[in-house]
Amino acid sequence: MKSSLIAASLSLLAIAAHAVELEVTPQDAYARAQQEGADVLFVDVRDPVEIMFTGFTDVVDVNVPYLLVERDVWNDERGAFQTNRNPAFLDQVRAELDKRGLSTDTEIITMCRSGSERGKPSADFLRENGFPNARYVVDGFQGAAIKEGPQAGFRLQNGWQNAGLPWSPKMNPDKIYRTDRK
Repeated sequence: MKSSLIAASLSLLAIAAHAVELEVTPQDAYARAQQEGADVLFVDVRDPVEIMFTGFTDVVDVNVPYLLVERDVWNDERGAFQTNRNPAFLDQVRAELDKRGLSTDTEIITMCRSGSERGKPSADFLRENGFPNARYVVDGFQGAAIKEGPQAGFRLQNGWQNAGLPWSPKMNPDKIYRTDRK
């Protein structure tokens, strides 16, 4: 019995050793996306309207929203429009992989504004649905808000923008999620 438990524990450790870590820093995501011949799909998972106001990096391969804003449903509890998971998220990610000749084992890196509300959940969701190497950018595109002082509330800590990585206030119309064309 004891040897069976040890064998099972060692097997789990071996599997875990081969798994890709869930978190990736903005700097590492940038390096992976720039790596020649790397099998990586870099996905901005923010709603495109948010991107329009916060900025975009053309380093990502595509924008596939994980949550979509329902502009006709108000959430009183949050004081904001309702958001729901994009029902086509998995199919859209698969289509992007297929378009590039990549498999479900490809490293998929997701990025949202802060990493917590859509970045990590989208990577977890992808892993749960057959994409074992999904990851997310820790601290996301804008990073965390400063909690105290004259700049309290501004997202000036960590994240893609604050790391000095390339970004623009303009969106790439060929990469952004658009419902006006299929």
